[in-house]
Amino acid sequence: MKSIGKFLAATSLAGSLLVASSAFSADTIKIGVAGPMTGANATFGEQVWTGASAYVNEVNAAGGIDGKQVELVKGDDACEPKQAVAVANRFVDQDKVKAVVGHFCSSSTIPASEIYADAGILTVTPSSTNPIVTDRDLDTMFRTCGRDDQQAVVAGGFILDTLKLDKVALIHDKDTYGQGLVDALKKTLAERGIEPVLYEGLTRGERDFNALVTKIKSSGATAVYFGGLIPEAGPLIRQIHEQGLAVKFVSGDALAQTEIVSAAGGPQFLKDVYYSSAADPKQDPDTAEAQEALKKANIAPDNYTLFGYASAQTIVAALKGSNNGEPQAQVDWLRNNSVKTAVGNLTWNEKGDVRDFKFVFYSFDDKGAPVAAN
Repeated sequence: MKSIGKFLAATSLAGSLLVASSAFSADTIKIGVAGPMTGANATFGEQVWTGASAYVNEVNAAGGIDGKQVELVKGDDACEPKQAVAVANRFVDQDKVKAVVGHFCSSSTIPASEIYADAGILTVTPSSTNPIVTDRDLDTMFRTCGRDDQQAVVAGGFILDTLKLDKVALIHDKDTYGQGLVDALKKTLAERGIEPVLYEGLTRGERDFNALVTKIKSSGATAVYFGGLIPEAGPLIRQIHEQGLAVKFVSGDALAQTEIVSAAGGPQFLKDVYYSSAADPKQDPDTAEAQEALKKANIAPDNYTLFGYASAQTIVAALKGSNNGEPQAQVDWLRNNSVKTAVGNLTWNEKGDVRDFKFVFYSFDDKGAPVAAN
Protein backbone atom coordinates (compact mmCIF):
# COMPACT_ATOMS: atom_id res chain seq x y z
CA MET A 1 0.00 0.00 0.00
CA LYS A 2 1.56 3.23 -1.19
CA SER A 3 0.77 5.80 1.52
CA ILE A 4 0.99 3.44 4.49
CA GLY A 5 4.23 2.04 3.14
CA LYS A 6 5.72 5.52 2.92
CA PHE A 7 4.57 6.27 6.46
CA LEU A 8 6.05 3.09 7.90
CA ALA A 9 9.32 3.62 6.06
CA ALA A 10 9.54 7.20 7.27
CA THR A 11 8.97 6.18 10.89
CA SER A 12 11.42 3.27 10.91
CA LEU A 13 14.18 5.42 12.37
CA ALA A 14 14.17 5.83 16.14
CA GLY A 15 14.03 9.60 16.01
CA SER A 16 11.14 9.58 13.58
CA LEU A 17 9.30 7.11 15.77
CA LEU A 18 9.54 9.55 18.64
CA VAL A 19 8.09 12.30 16.49
CA ALA A 20 5.23 10.08 15.30
CA SER A 21 4.46 8.93 18.83
CA SER A 22 4.42 12.43 20.25
CA ALA A 23 1.95 13.48 17.56
CA PHE A 24 -0.48 10.89 18.83
CA SER A 25 0.10 11.20 22.58
CA ALA A 26 -1.16 14.71 23.30
CA ASP A 27 -3.91 15.46 25.80
CA THR A 28 -6.39 15.81 22.95
CA ILE A 29 -6.90 14.05 19.63
CA LYS A 30 -6.57 16.72 16.97
CA ILE A 31 -8.54 16.56 13.73
CA GLY A 32 -8.00 19.17 11.02
CA VAL A 33 -10.91 20.66 9.08
CA ALA A 34 -9.75 22.29 5.85
CA GLY A 35 -11.62 24.27 3.25
CA PRO A 36 -12.43 27.79 2.03
CA MET A 37 -13.13 29.60 5.29
CA THR A 38 -12.72 33.00 3.62
CA GLY A 39 -13.29 34.32 0.11
CA ALA A 40 -16.03 33.77 -2.45
CA ASN A 41 -16.62 30.15 -1.43
CA ALA A 42 -16.46 30.59 2.34
CA THR A 43 -20.05 29.35 2.72
CA PHE A 44 -18.91 25.87 1.77
CA GLY A 45 -16.03 25.79 4.23
CA GLU A 46 -18.11 27.14 7.07
CA GLN A 47 -20.79 24.53 6.47
CA VAL A 48 -18.21 21.74 6.62
CA TRP A 49 -16.76 23.25 9.80
CA THR A 50 -20.21 23.57 11.37
CA GLY A 51 -21.09 19.96 10.59
CA ALA A 52 -17.80 18.54 11.83
CA SER A 53 -17.97 20.70 14.96
CA ALA A 54 -21.52 19.59 15.73
CA TYR A 55 -20.56 15.92 15.68
CA VAL A 56 -17.33 16.40 17.62
CA ASN A 57 -19.25 18.26 20.32
CA GLU A 58 -21.44 15.17 20.68
CA VAL A 59 -18.41 12.88 20.85
CA ASN A 60 -16.77 15.01 23.52
CA ALA A 61 -19.97 15.23 25.57
CA ALA A 62 -20.08 11.43 25.55
CA GLY A 63 -16.51 11.12 26.83
CA GLY A 64 -14.42 11.53 23.71
CA ILE A 65 -12.26 8.76 22.25
CA ASP A 66 -10.51 6.52 24.76
CA GLY A 67 -11.11 9.18 27.38
CA LYS A 68 -9.49 11.92 25.27
CA GLN A 69 -11.35 14.93 24.00
CA VAL A 70 -11.34 15.66 20.27
CA GLU A 71 -9.97 19.06 19.26
CA LEU A 72 -10.76 20.49 15.83
CA VAL A 73 -8.18 22.65 14.07
CA LYS A 74 -9.40 24.96 11.30
CA GLY A 75 -7.43 25.37 8.07
CA ASP A 76 -8.39 28.02 5.51
CA ASP A 77 -7.21 27.13 2.01
CA ALA A 78 -9.57 29.53 0.14
CA CYS A 79 -9.86 26.78 -2.52
CA GLU A 80 -6.34 27.68 -3.64
CA PRO A 81 -3.92 24.76 -4.18
CA LYS A 82 -0.81 26.55 -2.88
CA GLN A 83 -2.64 27.66 0.24
CA ALA A 84 -3.95 24.12 0.69
CA VAL A 85 -0.38 22.78 0.69
CA ALA A 86 0.56 25.35 3.34
CA VAL A 87 -2.43 24.27 5.46
CA ALA A 88 -1.49 20.61 5.07
CA ASN A 89 2.11 21.22 6.12
CA ARG A 90 0.90 23.16 9.15
CA PHE A 91 -1.52 20.40 10.13
CA VAL A 92 1.25 17.81 9.92
CA ASP A 93 4.25 19.67 11.31
CA GLN A 94 2.76 22.15 13.77
CA ASP A 95 -0.71 21.01 14.78
CA LYS A 96 0.12 17.27 14.74
CA VAL A 97 -3.37 16.28 13.62
CA LYS A 98 -4.30 12.62 13.55
CA ALA A 99 -6.88 12.95 10.79
CA VAL A 100 -8.32 15.54 8.41
CA VAL A 101 -11.81 16.43 7.24
CA GLY A 102 -11.15 18.03 3.86
CA HIS A 103 -10.30 19.63 1.71
CA PHE A 104 -13.35 21.06 -0.04
CA CYS A 105 -12.20 21.78 -3.61
CA SER A 106 -10.64 18.94 -5.57
CA SER A 107 -7.84 21.26 -6.68
CA SER A 108 -6.91 21.69 -3.01
CA THR A 109 -7.52 18.11 -1.89
CA ILE A 110 -5.26 16.56 -4.52
CA PRO A 111 -1.95 18.27 -3.55
CA ALA A 112 -2.75 18.39 0.18
CA SER A 113 -3.58 14.69 0.34
CA GLU A 114 -0.10 13.80 -0.90
CA ILE A 115 1.29 15.43 2.23
CA TYR A 116 -1.19 13.66 4.50
CA ALA A 117 -0.47 10.33 2.80
CA ASP A 118 3.27 10.71 3.33
CA ALA A 119 2.58 11.40 7.02
CA GLY A 120 0.15 8.49 7.34
CA ILE A 121 -2.82 10.71 8.22
CA LEU A 122 -6.38 9.55 7.54
CA THR A 123 -8.14 12.04 5.25
CA VAL A 124 -11.86 12.17 4.44
CA THR A 125 -13.12 14.78 1.97
CA PRO A 126 -16.79 15.73 2.20
CA SER A 127 -16.95 17.23 -1.28
CA SER A 128 -14.02 16.61 -3.65
CA THR A 129 -15.54 14.67 -6.52
CA ASN A 130 -12.69 14.58 -9.05
CA PRO A 131 -11.70 10.95 -9.76
CA ILE A 132 -7.99 11.72 -9.29
CA VAL A 133 -8.62 12.23 -5.56
CA THR A 134 -8.93 8.49 -5.01
CA ASP A 135 -7.29 7.14 -8.18
CA ARG A 136 -3.68 7.61 -6.96
CA ASP A 137 -3.29 4.59 -4.69
CA LEU A 138 -3.23 6.74 -1.54
CA ASP A 139 -4.52 4.35 1.10
CA THR A 140 -5.39 7.01 3.69
CA MET A 141 -7.64 8.98 1.28
CA PHE A 142 -11.43 8.52 1.54
CA ARG A 143 -14.50 10.54 0.64
CA THR A 144 -18.11 10.68 1.74
CA CYS A 145 -19.29 12.17 -1.59
CA GLY A 146 -19.49 10.72 -5.09
CA ARG A 147 -17.22 11.02 -8.13
CA ASP A 148 -17.44 13.22 -11.22
CA ASP A 149 -17.44 10.24 -13.58
CA GLN A 150 -20.49 8.87 -11.73
CA GLN A 151 -22.13 12.29 -11.84
CA ALA A 152 -21.37 12.67 -15.54
CA VAL A 153 -23.15 9.45 -16.46
CA VAL A 154 -26.26 10.61 -14.60
CA ALA A 155 -25.99 14.07 -16.20
CA GLY A 156 -25.65 12.63 -19.68
CA GLY A 157 -28.74 10.50 -19.23
CA PHE A 158 -30.68 13.42 -17.77
CA ILE A 159 -29.85 15.79 -20.63
CA LEU A 160 -30.32 13.31 -23.46
CA ASP A 161 -33.11 11.10 -22.14
CA THR A 162 -35.10 13.23 -19.69
CA LEU A 163 -34.72 16.71 -21.19
CA LYS A 164 -34.34 15.13 -24.66
CA LEU A 165 -31.79 17.71 -25.79
CA ASP A 166 -28.67 16.95 -27.81
CA LYS A 167 -27.21 20.38 -28.64
CA VAL A 168 -25.12 20.87 -25.54
CA ALA A 169 -22.74 23.72 -24.73
CA LEU A 170 -20.10 22.74 -22.16
CA ILE A 171 -18.79 25.56 -19.96
CA HIS A 172 -16.24 25.12 -17.16
CA ASP A 173 -14.31 27.33 -14.72
CA LYS A 174 -10.83 25.92 -15.60
CA ASP A 175 -10.58 24.42 -12.11
CA THR A 176 -9.99 20.77 -11.24
CA TYR A 177 -13.59 20.27 -10.11
CA GLY A 178 -15.35 22.29 -12.82
CA GLN A 179 -13.30 21.23 -15.83
CA GLY A 180 -13.06 17.66 -14.53
CA LEU A 181 -16.84 17.45 -14.32
CA VAL A 182 -17.33 18.91 -17.80
CA ASP A 183 -14.67 16.65 -19.34
CA ALA A 184 -16.30 13.61 -17.75
CA LEU A 185 -19.64 14.65 -19.26
CA LYS A 186 -17.98 15.27 -22.63
CA LYS A 187 -16.73 11.68 -22.56
CA THR A 188 -20.17 10.39 -21.57
CA LEU A 189 -21.81 12.31 -24.43
CA ALA A 190 -19.22 11.01 -26.89
CA GLU A 191 -20.10 7.47 -25.89
CA ARG A 192 -23.66 8.31 -26.96
CA GLY A 193 -22.45 9.77 -30.27
CA ILE A 194 -22.95 13.41 -29.24
CA GLU A 195 -20.34 16.16 -29.70
CA PRO A 196 -20.80 19.46 -27.83
CA VAL A 197 -21.75 22.48 -29.91
CA LEU A 198 -19.46 24.60 -27.73
CA TYR A 199 -16.65 23.92 -25.24
CA GLU A 200 -15.46 27.01 -23.35
CA GLY A 201 -13.72 27.95 -20.12
CA LEU A 202 -14.30 31.02 -18.00
CA THR A 203 -12.15 32.40 -15.20
CA ARG A 204 -13.05 32.30 -11.52
CA GLY A 205 -13.78 35.77 -10.23
CA GLU A 206 -15.31 36.99 -13.50
CA ARG A 207 -18.85 38.33 -13.35
CA ASP A 208 -19.51 39.65 -16.86
CA PHE A 209 -20.34 36.71 -19.13
CA ASN A 210 -22.30 38.51 -21.83
CA ALA A 211 -19.71 37.73 -24.50
CA LEU A 212 -19.83 34.06 -23.49
CA VAL A 213 -23.63 34.08 -23.59
CA THR A 214 -23.45 35.47 -27.13
CA LYS A 215 -21.20 32.52 -28.09
CA ILE A 216 -23.68 30.11 -26.53
CA LYS A 217 -26.50 31.72 -28.51
CA SER A 218 -24.52 31.51 -31.77
CA SER A 219 -23.74 27.84 -31.16
CA GLY A 220 -27.42 26.89 -31.33
CA ALA A 221 -27.24 25.16 -27.96
CA THR A 222 -30.48 24.02 -26.37
CA ALA A 223 -28.75 22.97 -23.14
CA VAL A 224 -25.83 24.47 -21.22
CA TYR A 225 -23.86 22.32 -18.83
CA PHE A 226 -21.72 24.28 -16.37
CA GLY A 227 -18.91 22.86 -14.28
CA GLY A 228 -18.02 25.26 -11.50
CA LEU A 229 -19.16 27.00 -8.33
CA ILE A 230 -21.94 29.40 -7.37
CA PRO A 231 -20.05 32.74 -7.60
CA GLU A 232 -19.74 32.21 -11.38
CA ALA A 233 -22.83 30.07 -11.95
CA GLY A 234 -25.20 32.70 -10.56
CA PRO A 235 -24.21 35.60 -12.84
CA LEU A 236 -23.99 33.25 -15.84
CA ILE A 237 -27.54 32.02 -15.25
CA ARG A 238 -28.85 35.55 -14.84
CA GLN A 239 -27.14 36.87 -17.98
CA ILE A 240 -28.44 33.94 -20.03
CA HIS A 241 -31.97 34.94 -18.99
CA GLU A 242 -31.32 38.65 -19.50
CA GLN A 243 -30.29 37.97 -23.10
CA GLY A 244 -33.48 36.00 -23.61
CA LEU A 245 -31.65 32.78 -24.40
CA ALA A 246 -34.09 29.84 -24.11
CA VAL A 247 -31.85 27.01 -22.91
CA LYS A 248 -31.91 24.50 -20.10
CA PHE A 249 -29.07 25.17 -17.64
CA VAL A 250 -27.65 22.04 -16.01
CA SER A 251 -24.87 21.78 -13.44
CA GLY A 252 -23.38 19.66 -10.69
CA ASP A 253 -23.58 19.30 -6.94
CA ALA A 254 -21.90 22.63 -6.15
CA LEU A 255 -25.26 24.32 -6.86
CA ALA A 256 -26.94 22.48 -3.99
CA GLN A 257 -26.89 25.61 -1.84
CA THR A 258 -29.47 28.28 -1.04
CA GLU A 259 -26.88 30.90 -2.08
CA ILE A 260 -27.59 30.11 -5.73
CA VAL A 261 -30.91 31.98 -5.43
CA SER A 262 -29.35 35.34 -4.59
CA ALA A 263 -26.29 34.73 -6.80
CA ALA A 264 -28.59 34.27 -9.81
CA GLY A 265 -30.56 37.42 -8.98
CA GLY A 266 -33.65 35.78 -7.52
CA PRO A 267 -35.84 32.70 -7.98
CA GLN A 268 -37.31 34.06 -11.22
CA PHE A 269 -33.97 33.34 -12.90
CA LEU A 270 -33.89 29.71 -11.80
CA LYS A 271 -36.55 28.50 -14.18
CA ASP A 272 -35.09 25.72 -16.36
CA VAL A 273 -32.07 25.35 -14.06
CA TYR A 274 -31.18 21.84 -12.88
CA TYR A 275 -28.40 20.35 -10.80
CA SER A 276 -27.31 16.89 -9.70
CA SER A 277 -26.62 16.08 -6.08
CA ALA A 278 -26.87 13.29 -3.57
CA ALA A 279 -30.36 12.07 -2.81
CA ASP A 280 -31.83 14.12 0.04
CA PRO A 281 -30.25 12.64 3.20
CA LYS A 282 -33.18 13.87 5.26
CA GLN A 283 -35.37 11.26 3.57
CA ASP A 284 -33.05 8.40 4.63
CA PRO A 285 -34.06 6.65 7.90
CA ASP A 286 -30.38 5.94 8.58
CA THR A 287 -29.78 9.68 9.05
CA ALA A 288 -32.53 10.24 11.63
CA GLU A 289 -30.16 10.27 14.62
CA ALA A 290 -27.89 12.87 13.04
CA GLN A 291 -30.86 14.97 11.94
CA GLU A 292 -32.23 14.99 15.49
CA ALA A 293 -28.84 15.93 16.92
CA LEU A 294 -28.54 18.89 14.54
CA LYS A 295 -32.08 19.98 15.35
CA LYS A 296 -31.32 19.94 19.09
CA ALA A 297 -28.19 21.99 18.46
CA ASN A 298 -30.25 24.48 16.40
CA ILE A 299 -28.08 23.85 13.34
CA ALA A 300 -29.59 23.97 9.86
CA PRO A 301 -29.05 20.69 7.96
CA ASP A 302 -27.45 22.42 4.96
CA ASN A 303 -25.89 20.25 2.28
CA TYR A 304 -22.22 20.45 3.23
CA THR A 305 -23.03 20.71 6.93
CA LEU A 306 -24.33 17.15 6.56
CA PHE A 307 -21.29 16.02 4.60
CA GLY A 308 -18.93 17.66 7.11
CA TYR A 309 -20.81 15.91 9.91
CA ALA A 310 -20.62 12.60 8.01
CA SER A 311 -16.89 12.97 7.37
CA ALA A 312 -16.25 13.58 11.06
CA GLN A 313 -18.41 10.54 11.87
CA THR A 314 -16.30 8.47 9.48
CA ILE A 315 -13.03 9.53 11.11
CA VAL A 316 -14.24 9.02 14.65
CA ALA A 317 -15.62 5.60 13.73
CA ALA A 318 -12.23 4.60 12.27
CA LEU A 319 -10.37 5.84 15.34
CA LYS A 320 -12.70 4.06 17.72
CA GLY A 321 -12.88 0.92 15.59
CA SER A 322 -9.08 0.67 15.44
CA ASN A 323 -8.76 1.43 19.17
CA ASN A 324 -7.13 4.73 18.26
CA GLY A 325 -4.52 2.72 16.41
CA GLU A 326 -1.97 3.38 13.71
CA PRO A 327 -2.98 4.48 10.18
CA GLN A 328 -3.04 0.96 8.77
CA ALA A 329 -5.53 -0.14 11.42
CA GLN A 330 -7.75 2.86 10.72
CA VAL A 331 -7.71 2.19 6.96
CA ASP A 332 -8.38 -1.53 7.40
CA TRP A 333 -11.30 -0.82 9.70
CA LEU A 334 -12.95 1.55 7.21
CA ARG A 335 -12.50 -0.84 4.31
CA ASN A 336 -14.22 -3.61 6.24
CA ASN A 337 -17.01 -1.80 8.06
CA SER A 338 -19.97 0.47 7.38
CA VAL A 339 -20.65 3.76 9.16
CA LYS A 340 -24.11 5.17 9.77
CA THR A 341 -23.72 8.85 8.92
CA ALA A 342 -25.68 12.04 8.34
CA VAL A 343 -25.74 11.25 4.60
CA GLY A 344 -26.64 7.56 4.92
CA ASN A 345 -25.07 4.24 5.74
CA LEU A 346 -21.68 4.32 3.98
CA THR A 347 -19.22 1.64 2.94
CA TRP A 348 -16.02 2.11 0.94
CA ASN A 349 -14.15 0.24 -1.76
CA GLU A 350 -10.38 -0.29 -2.01
CA LYS A 351 -9.90 3.18 -3.50
CA GLY A 352 -11.69 4.94 -0.67
CA ASP A 353 -14.79 5.73 -2.75
CA VAL A 354 -18.30 5.29 -1.37
CA ARG A 355 -19.92 2.16 -2.75
CA ASP A 356 -23.09 2.70 -4.81
CA PHE A 357 -23.23 6.48 -4.38
CA LYS A 358 -26.42 7.82 -5.97
CA PHE A 359 -26.80 11.14 -7.79
CA VAL A 360 -30.25 12.54 -8.57
CA PHE A 361 -31.44 15.73 -10.28
CA TYR A 362 -33.21 18.74 -8.79
CA SER A 363 -34.85 21.87 -10.19
CA PHE A 364 -36.31 24.90 -8.38
CA ASP A 365 -39.83 25.99 -7.51
CA ASP A 366 -41.04 29.58 -7.90
CA LYS A 367 -39.57 30.50 -4.49
CA GLY A 368 -36.14 29.05 -5.27
CA ALA A 369 -36.55 25.91 -3.18
CA PRO A 370 -35.12 22.69 -4.64
CA VAL A 371 -37.56 20.07 -5.90
CA ALA A 372 -36.94 16.66 -7.45
CA ALA A 373 -36.69 16.91 -11.23
CA ASN A 374 -38.75 14.43 -13.22
